[in-house]
Amino acid sequence: MGSDPASDRAAGASRFALFAYGFRPFFLLAGWYALLVVPAWVLVHTHGLVPLGAMPPQLWHAHEMLYGFVGAAVAGFLLTAVPSWTGASGFAGPPLVILSALWIIGRAAFAAAAVLPAWFIAALELAFLPALAFVLAPPLVRSGNRNTILLVVIGALWLSDAAFMFGVASDDALTAQRALRFAINLLLVLVTVIGGRIVPSFTANAARQRGDAATVRSWPAVEWGVLTTMIAVAIVDLWLPDTVLSGWIAAVAAVAQAARMTGWRTLSTRRQPILWVLHLGYGWLPVGLALKALWLVANAPWAAYWLHALTMGVFGTMIPAVMTRVALGHTGRPLIVRGSIAVSYGLLALGTLVRIAAPVLWPTAYVPALAVSSALWSGAFVLFVWVYTPILITARADGKPG
Repeated sequence: MGSDPASDRAAGASRFALFAYGFRPFFLLAGWYALLVVPAWVLVHTHGLVPLGAMPPQLWHAHEMLYGFVGAAVAGFLLTAVPSWTGASGFAGPPLVILSALWIIGRAAFAAAAVLPAWFIAALELAFLPALAFVLAPPLVRSGNRNTILLVVIGALWLSDAAFMFGVASDDALTAQRALRFAINLLLVLVTVIGGRIVPSFTANAARQRGDAATVRSWPAVEWGVLTTMIAVAIVDLWLPDTVLSGWIAAVAAVAQAARMTGWRTLSTRRQPILWVLHLGYGWLPVGLALKALWLVANAPWAAYWLHALTMGVFGTMIPAVMTRVALGHTGRPLIVRGSIAVSYGLLALGTLVRIAAPVLWPTAYVPALAVSSALWSGAFVLFVWVYTPILITARADGKPG
């Protein structure tokens, strides 16, 4: 008697598959870490804890958001995208186990940073990104793919992390802060490049499926201007941060980013959460850059928290947007998010608004505003891990490998 294909698929879908493809372990780690690390920061802030000894505790928070949360998400994206770009086999099994372990070890080291020597923390923390580059390099180099330049980006992120660790070891808060600012700007350039490909592409594909004849547009001069100005932002912030010059360059970059988005037909995505969240996440780029310009050039007090528009807004929205879409597409599921995930997108947007605006509107209520923003963020990621943990740890719904 032959087997029932439906039963075979159901049995296969229950198999443990966390290390079957690159996005799986790292999207899971990113989601759970995002859920835990922001409440941990509120605890650190409200109880006067010093996770990095004499260094300002904000540096611990910023580092763990960048190299913990964002680092895991970037790794998951690249470990999934590189096989697609190069035609190589997907990464699976022992390499993913080792990379995941290195990431976790780095997070554990920073969790115990108050009691561990700086050199020991650095040795544990700085192992992950070189290992990631080592895994990604062979298919990129063999294929001569244009995205091989991303190995340089990983190297630059590693150097910024090393500079941060040097600052911690030498009690040099300024060096550590500048290293983090460079990492933020480098990641914003990465969002500009990758987001500039996927957001209009996915929007155009959806329009074609609806039979919509209107096209998504781009202009070479604007594309060149966007990338050039974002690189300029990173360079100037490295040498002349928080200056009027930095503000003016941010203003030009904000205009270029906004001009770029005018061709993307954002309003046409309003009925598809899996699309509009990409536009929302990318939209924080021109908003955050404009707020930065207003703060540095005009000293506008209501723009003081511009950095959170570029971190919590851009990274905190684009990352769930990409993770929720990639996880569905690469596990054989329709590209339609559940209503609870659409709610999580909304919670992230509201949390970002609270984080940026509430401390300005009610300066005496900074801690309650921080707590509310944290609760909204955490609520969003509770929904993410609730929905996507089963998807990420079990086999594809269509029975295919990966």
